[in-house]
Amino acid sequence: MTAATHSTLFPQVPDTADAVLDGLDPEQREVATALHGPVCVLAGAGTGKTRAITHRIAYGVRAGILQPSSVLAVTFTNRAAGEMRGRLRQLGAGGVQARTFHSAALRQLQYFWPKAVGGSLPRLVDRKIQLVADAAAACRIRLDRGELRDVTGEIEWSKVTQTIPADYAAAAAKIGREAPRDPAEIAQIYSAYEDLKRDRAVIDFEDVLLLTVAVLQDRHDIAEQVRSQYQHFVVDEYQDVSPLQQRLLELWLGERDSLCVVGDASQTIYSFTGATPDHLLDFRTRHPGATVVKLVRDYRSSPQVVHLANGLLSQAHGRAAEHRLELISQRPSGAEPVYAEYTDEPAEAEGAARRIRDLIASGVPAAEIAVLFRTNSQSETYEQALADAGVPYQLRGAERFFDRPEVRKAGSALRAAARFGGNDALLDDADDLPSQVRAVLSGEGWTTRPPAGSGAVRERWESLAALVNLAQDFAKAGATLADLVAELDERANAQHAPTVQGVTLASLHSAKGLEWDVVFLVGVAEGMMPITYAKTDEQVEEERRLLYVGVTRAREHLFVSWALARSPGGRAGRRPSRFLDGLRPGSVGTAGRGGGGAGGIERGVRGGVATAVGRRSRTPARCRVCGRTLTDAGEMKLMRCEGCPSDMDEGLYERLREWRAVQAERSGQPAFCVFTDKTLMAIAETVPDDAGELARIPGVGVRKLNRFGAEVLAICAGREVDEERESD
Repeated sequence: MTAATHSTLFPQVPDTADAVLDGLDPEQREVATALHGPVCVLAGAGTGKTRAITHRIAYGVRAGILQPSSVLAVTFTNRAAGEMRGRLRQLGAGGVQARTFHSAALRQLQYFWPKAVGGSLPRLVDRKIQLVADAAAACRIRLDRGELRDVTGEIEWSKVTQTIPADYAAAAAKIGREAPRDPAEIAQIYSAYEDLKRDRAVIDFEDVLLLTVAVLQDRHDIAEQVRSQYQHFVVDEYQDVSPLQQRLLELWLGERDSLCVVGDASQTIYSFTGATPDHLLDFRTRHPGATVVKLVRDYRSSPQVVHLANGLLSQAHGRAAEHRLELISQRPSGAEPVYAEYTDEPAEAEGAARRIRDLIASGVPAAEIAVLFRTNSQSETYEQALADAGVPYQLRGAERFFDRPEVRKAGSALRAAARFGGNDALLDDADDLPSQVRAVLSGEGWTTRPPAGSGAVRERWESLAALVNLAQDFAKAGATLADLVAELDERANAQHAPTVQGVTLASLHSAKGLEWDVVFLVGVAEGMMPITYAKTDEQVEEERRLLYVGVTRAREHLFVSWALARSPGGRAGRRPSRFLDGLRPGSVGTAGRGGGGAGGIERGVRGGVATAVGRRSRTPARCRVCGRTLTDAGEMKLMRCEGCPSDMDEGLYERLREWRAVQAERSGQPAFCVFTDKTLMAIAETVPDDAGELARIPGVGVRKLNRFGAEVLAICAGREVDEERESD
């Protein structure tokens, strides 16, 4: 192992306290050396806040100002706490405690419970959802799986905001919180849930904080013992603290002020869980003598990405916007963000998949690329597009579309209706495919109007709505319910397992705290960003902050896209998000859409001049048998209507399938990554004579033509592939 490699993998512990400060910029150094009194660090995205606070702790320890065992650093995820502990060890401050709020509280509760209450601490339940289900049953209130998750979320919100069951309805109404069920019902279930926990002698995750607060409030001797142990506190992501966490922090501190908090009000995106930036914004009011340091040097993103991020916040309103930070990129100049407008959502997904495939081919690791969307229901289109392009992917914070319980259950219901529909009273008045699907899925929770709110019920409805929309698309081609079920099965089978080296598909919320070299922000259109149920000014501003978080995940390349219509042939009634007005090429302030290209024209910016790049405008695909315009993706691959007669060479089709199986086994990929069934059918119907004819078949493309073209043409000509290779 070379010295250089050794220093990279195993960095040496700094020799002295002053050496800990080496490499810090002036503001980070100010944070690291401000070891007395309250300190508030306002740290923008990518400004090295973790570096600043870990070096602060390490400098204090190495200088003998802080005792390692007296420092408690708290953050919000186990991953972040682990990263902090690792950095502290590398800096020679290994004895410092770095934990989440819940982990720190649980340790204290387990230690002091016998003294404060007696006996052992009640059992902690890992998942409270079954308890909530039992509480609802005791109240004779029936909840489906999605509602159960939403009501559980309401109970969690109530507890972190220290709201008792009797006050739930009033507290929710006061802040305009949309409840997933009647507030009185939720309060009733909440009360029954608390009773059940007492009866079963168990506690939940939120109780850990509540009980720790109660012990520290009631037992001054225990509170003093904790305060004698921990004398210096550091809190990361302070904009995300809940009222309950803030109360616990105050009890830990007592009358002291040895506290350092770090946060960014512009990254507050979890208000629905009880998080509020008010504690961060009011820090100077509560601590008039506090040192406030602003970190604005962005080491993560290129100047072009930072410029867009700053532009987004420059149009923001509200209290958080008043405290926004103007980031200054420290990286070399890079590519301008690319803005792409597409005719429909499938075209948008295909465009992203094509670009991703090219990026990977150029040497960008798949793991350094992410596709970020507003809701989990958007993932299916991108899963399919990436699968068709042979690009591996992994889902973060969401189940694959066809793995979602509601989708699996809906598929079973549709399959049963297709098989026994003649005996199903639900379908008596349903005379076309969309009405049949709506009738079946209405029994699974689909309604004509989306539910209020943004929780599990909404996500479940969106999953079912995606199936209803698919049925409407299929109906244009005269498809039956059996045809739809067959298509769903084919799509489900085409999904390959995500791999750790794959492109990341994630919602914007689950992408917080992460970063990639390349980020695709997709679906950035009105109705999705901001989401339709963001009605109040506060909700709209949180949507803007959510987009800001998405933009600042990108290091080098950023692609922003939207679609004018949901499906091919649909009405092009959408417009780009208002958040992009005045920022994307051709748009002006907030006056309207402005420039923009039609039909999948991608517009990037280079040297201040908008240039058209990439994709050509589509021409309508027509059935080669009857001449009708095709809109379904499967029909467009076959270049004919499903109902039109097929002249496919069955023998050729089977030979192609056998050849595909061999290729898939050799490459270690699923068969569909070689060619999909529809593409093989199209080849067997067309029987191309040369590379030009083969290339014109949808689903082939240049890459697959170069890789497989010679063998496919040999099979079409009736020659053995192995013989063809020998002759070459």
